[in-house]
Amino acid sequence: MSSIQVSRRTRCRLCDSTRLELVVPLAPTPVAEKYVAREQLGEITPSDPLDLHLCLDCGHVQLLDVVDPVYLFDHYTYMSGNTKPLVQHFHEVATTTCERYAVRPGDLVIDIGSNDGSLLRAFQQRGANVLGIDPARDIARRATESGIPTLPEFLTPALAQRIRQERGPAKVVCAFNVFAHADDLAGMTDSIHALLGPDGVFVCEFSYLLDILDRMLLGTIFHEHLSHHSVRPLAAFLERHGLQFIDIQRNGIQGGSIVGTAQRLGGPHPVSPNVAEILDLERQRGLDQPATLRRFSDSLQTLKSQVATLVADLQKQGQRLWGYGAARSGTTLIAQMNLGKAIECIVDDGADKQNKFSPGDHIPIRPSSALLAEQPDFVIILAWVHAERILQNNQAYIDRGGRFIVCFPELRIVGSGRPSTA
Repeated sequence: MSSIQVSRRTRCRLCDSTRLELVVPLAPTPVAEKYVAREQLGEITPSDPLDLHLCLDCGHVQLLDVVDPVYLFDHYTYMSGNTKPLVQHFHEVATTTCERYAVRPGDLVIDIGSNDGSLLRAFQQRGANVLGIDPARDIARRATESGIPTLPEFLTPALAQRIRQERGPAKVVCAFNVFAHADDLAGMTDSIHALLGPDGVFVCEFSYLLDILDRMLLGTIFHEHLSHHSVRPLAAFLERHGLQFIDIQRNGIQGGSIVGTAQRLGGPHPVSPNVAEILDLERQRGLDQPATLRRFSDSLQTLKSQVATLVADLQKQGQRLWGYGAARSGTTLIAQMNLGKAIECIVDDGADKQNKFSPGDHIPIRPSSALLAEQPDFVIILAWVHAERILQNNQAYIDRGGRFIVCFPELRIVGSGRPSTA
């Protein structure tokens, strides 16, 4: 049996409070992105806790069970450059940041969790001097080879001081969809503060808790995401570490995200009215209230019951059920909806995942071309972020009588003429 080191926090990741309440209990789940080769099928994949807890003092929602980050990011397979809308989004963010905060050619831009360098490439094309930091060694090496210098390390205060001494202050520090990954957010934030010049800005993007609740985004809950951020607790946390939000923008990336921009406390940039507006919205919606999270949990249980009924009916009828998308979100969906024994195989467009098996249930992963070749009766979309694109790209399968099952924000079946609620 494989062994993964999992530690358990007893204090809030943001405010250090011990007043933590379980608000969304979830089934233990295998770590995503750990696809299994045929020769490893005899090994048992452990499942680890994925429960969400609310800090009753600051309102932060978080996982308390922490999987060893070295294991999480070893042989990491996700690359942001494979998602064209995300690359376009990065270019838009780079353009806005350079224009709004006077980023000039030669200014230092650092990206934490830089992945394949897609965001930094957008800044580099505008003349910036760029540096990536990412512990996924294979991806960091590829990024460096492609022209984006990348340190294959975790960001620490010691590394930040070394970079500052060698390269000077940063005009921009980015952390896109990585601020939720750090267990030691205090250390990361102190490092960011040390990297920033007096007029520098910190630009971070994270999946937004309000969108997770409103859109039933179960698929964004997995072991990498230790935090599910809202603005109020994060703003207070940043201020305790010498930073302040000066702008907040919502967008539809990954089902619903925030791009927040911060500066050193007392910095030269004005604070946008957007910050106060979103803080008011969060107060109105009760994002720091246990009852709000429990309603989300109840809705998940209702959806789970609906999926179980649908799958049981399909099995009684002898219908074949496949999955689409060997995504990180798919591991969560399979575990929480008890689909491991129901799904015959998963199809995926990525060659690096094909001919492997899913973590935990060892469901075979096949090329997406198999969909038309074998025409299964139903396909449940596991890569929830890409549901609409998957539907558009597989119209031929639908035209031949195939049906897709979409779970979020509500259960529906697409096919046989028109969408219908399951």
